[in-house]
Amino acid sequence: MSVFEAAMLLCFGAAWPFSIYKSWKSRRTGGKSAVFLFIVISGYAFGILNKILYKFDAVVYLYALNALMVSIDTAIWFRNRRLERRALR
Repeated sequence: MSVFEAAMLLCFGAAWPFSIYKSWKSRRTGGKSAVFLFIVISGYAFGILNKILYKFDAVVYLYALNALMVSIDTAIWFRNRRLERRALR
């Protein structure tokens, strides 16, 4: 297991709960896009695949946790977009 890879994932992972909270409370999509979020999820998915195919270790769980948090933020983004569109009517 790479300590540096784990540290990187922990640092990135620490930011997602704040992003989720901000997205939930603001009820706005401003400042991020669905494309960006899907790219980040894809990156985590490739990290998981790498761990499964080449060198499985506990870091795979950090990738999965981060992917889950980004998925939650993505779902909130779509909820917020729906709320914004509803408010425009």
